[in-house]
Amino acid sequence: MPQMGESITEGTVSRWLKKVGEEVKRDEPIFEISTDKVDAEIPSPSAGILAEILVGEGKTVGVNTVVARLETDKSAPLGASVPAPAAAPAAAAKPAPAPPAAAAVAAKPVGAPGSLEDRLRTKSSPLVRRIAAEHGVEISGMQGSGIAGRVTKKDLVSFLESGAAVPAGSSSHSGVVDSHAPAATVWAGDVVEPMSKMRRLTSDHMALARRVAAHVSTFWEVDLTRVARVRNTMRGSFEAQNGQKLTFMPFIIQAVVANLKKHPYLNAAVSGTDVIYRKRYNIGIAVALDPSGLIVPVIKHAEDLSLSGVAKAANDLAGRARSKKLGPADAQDATFTISNPGVFGSLTGTPIIPVGTTAILCLGAIEKRPKVITGADGEDTIAIRTCAYFSLSFDHKIVDGADADRFMGDLKRTLEQIPETGF
Repeated sequence: MPQMGESITEGTVSRWLKKVGEEVKRDEPIFEISTDKVDAEIPSPSAGILAEILVGEGKTVGVNTVVARLETDKSAPLGASVPAPAAAPAAAAKPAPAPPAAAAVAAKPVGAPGSLEDRLRTKSSPLVRRIAAEHGVEISGMQGSGIAGRVTKKDLVSFLESGAAVPAGSSSHSGVVDSHAPAATVWAGDVVEPMSKMRRLTSDHMALARRVAAHVSTFWEVDLTRVARVRNTMRGSFEAQNGQKLTFMPFIIQAVVANLKKHPYLNAAVSGTDVIYRKRYNIGIAVALDPSGLIVPVIKHAEDLSLSGVAKAANDLAGRARSKKLGPADAQDATFTISNPGVFGSLTGTPIIPVGTTAILCLGAIEKRPKVITGADGEDTIAIRTCAYFSLSFDHKIVDGADADRFMGDLKRTLEQIPETGF
């Protein structure tokens, strides 16, 4: 089991891509894993025959655990295999942990101070530490379900939603959210399937994100006719030189970054009663996975990239997300996020703000519409324009409606007045 990031200590074998007895080439994907960051295909470290599977599908083990054995001598006899159980029985056999009670928050020694167990227990992921800080929860006083008692995001979400007592000064509230709603009744003929690892993580993250941010949305129509004209002028030479498709997205990302610099509240994070104004502009791009699932890879330091650089980064991240080639760092540290349901025909939406940020932009379908245009002579005419509805979901704890609308107004003007040569 590889370590997919500094803060990741375990992974779940979601699917074996090879069977015992099958030949495996070096660097050929051999199994898939799920962590609390990404899903990924794991390449074989060497060529050989898959001789033995030690960890079945649906099982979670610590990093560096031996999950299978390869036989590099093709003439050698193969060992016995541990059958890979189906994901559904594995999920059913392992009951979901109950939300931690108040007593579980009390410090519980799991190792001597400074020991490996103690360090593992307190070394939670950056996301868990950030959420804990926002709610005033001391992680070192919790007993988690991870290796050596490490507190995972699921532990923290369950604790916050359980209504258990928390340290004084905490901003946590008791209550129940959708992810812990009463179980629905199963009717005759229904098919019941356990959520995938990614679906469970997405569910937990969305429920928590909805809880910690005061969601408000504003809606704008943006005329992208000039952007479409510039794109059509550039796309032939651009695609020939860069080997990349030129979509509307790089233009929008560049316009977003330019205006985030003028509206710092939208490129910020909440830390307790403090506001952190980010000086990096890391743009998360929501990517829908096939057949289902969602992941948000991040274009790091987008402020330093040219139009072609943004296009290459966006296309590369989206491609690797769909082929499960992303590393954990590729999906971390977003300061602002863009969701694009318009590619499926949606006119607009109200996406949930990712934890650790204060806003997310939603792009609706880009389409031609009849619009009333006032000419230089003051006369009104009807013209065909390329338009889209944009929405901005923002955290009203630190972003007021006027702040959000000023940002959207500036973004609209930037896109509608793009120079013929591009940004």
